[in-house]
Amino acid sequence: MSGSSGFHAALAAHLPQLRAFARTLSRDPASADDLVQETLLKAWANRDRFQEGTNLRAWLFTILRNTFYSLHRKRRREVQDVDDAHVGKLAVRPDQEHNLAMRDFSAALARVPEDQREALILVGAAGMSYEEAAEVCGVAVGTIKSRVSRARARLSALLDVRDGAELVGDARMDAALAGAVEGGAV
Repeated sequence: MSGSSGFHAALAAHLPQLRAFARTLSRDPASADDLVQETLLKAWANRDRFQEGTNLRAWLFTILRNTFYSLHRKRRREVQDVDDAHVGKLAVRPDQEHNLAMRDFSAALARVPEDQREALILVGAAGMSYEEAAEVCGVAVGTIKSRVSRARARLSALLDVRDGAELVGDARMDAALAGAVEGGAV
């Protein structure tokens, strides 16, 4: 990535994945966009710290994740609409079967512990390797594998999948997860 234009192009290439991850963390499209913007600003301001030849995607995801948790700690004292209870009263419920299924999937995903959900989203929806996800989260690869496995098992149980092994080990859960993330349902 020689020069600013090369770095700029590399940042732009990771925008869709950053947006999807930010949406899963913040659960609000506007907040997710703000989070991605803050991530890009920090990455641009610190581009001289990025070591060429290392994993830019992992570096960006780490910045995004750290920014999210920093903002989360700052906002602890703010009153929030927990689980969108108030917003849910104002919205018209979807009547299409697909939308209902995605809502059920999103609700089940929200009930998965945060560390497991994060690992599953990085590996399943963002397509990161276990090694990349471990680098982003700052944990061992085995920890990420365990979190992903437990998250898939928990989702199968919450969704009352009869043949849990079929969904847990199958790419269909990752496809559903990616669809939920891209569609903004998560």
